[in-house]
Amino acid sequence: MTALIELAGITKVLKGQQQARTILGGVDLSVHAGESVAIVGRSGSGKSTLLSIIGLFDRPDEGSYLLGGQEISRLKERRAAKLRSSQFGFVFQRFFLLKHLTAAQNVSMALVNGQGWLPRRERRAQVMEALDQVGVAHLAKHRPPRLSGGEQQRVAIARALVRRPKVLLADEPTGALDTETGALVIDALLAATTRGCGLILVTHDRDHAARMGRTLDLVDGLLNERVYA
Repeated sequence: MTALIELAGITKVLKGQQQARTILGGVDLSVHAGESVAIVGRSGSGKSTLLSIIGLFDRPDEGSYLLGGQEISRLKERRAAKLRSSQFGFVFQRFFLLKHLTAAQNVSMALVNGQGWLPRRERRAQVMEALDQVGVAHLAKHRPPRLSGGEQQRVAIARALVRRPKVLLADEPTGALDTETGALVIDALLAATTRGCGLILVTHDRDHAARMGRTLDLVDGLLNERVYA
């Protein structure tokens, strides 16, 4: 079966300082549809840089990146932006919700930006489906100031899911949440994999990483399998 994501020999060197520094030194990674992968490592190890490359916000200096079997490591920005909108969903530590909009309106913005114009009824149905998937459909008319941190993060996940992406990238999504609320957010992310979405989670939380199908440790620019006892 063709991997959803296939990275081979991905390198990234940070320049512009007194001495160039290799952040990624030949990363190999395969992720299949429905699979969940955690990437852990110390601060500054390159986890977010790797996620940026996977999400097509950045390009590797060397290496191959296949998405569904298609080489995409050297795409022009216009094509990369189109793929980001159609194939990827993004969840960050900060929620990035617009405070003056309701939860449903925040999620709907992803459809407007990512898929162009959709009939109102179809757009609303997709928004409510996404909110229901993460357990906050009953909060559709609430604005962010009325929501807890965990509720806001689940709205942010719904915003990522509403485009029905193939790949979900989550960068420290529980970093600002308490333990119980963070666990609920991980539940929502893992639920997406049951619908065939590939999940890559960057986290410092050992317990959350252990819930993924695989955990990879980014050390000295390379990914190594980590096994939790």
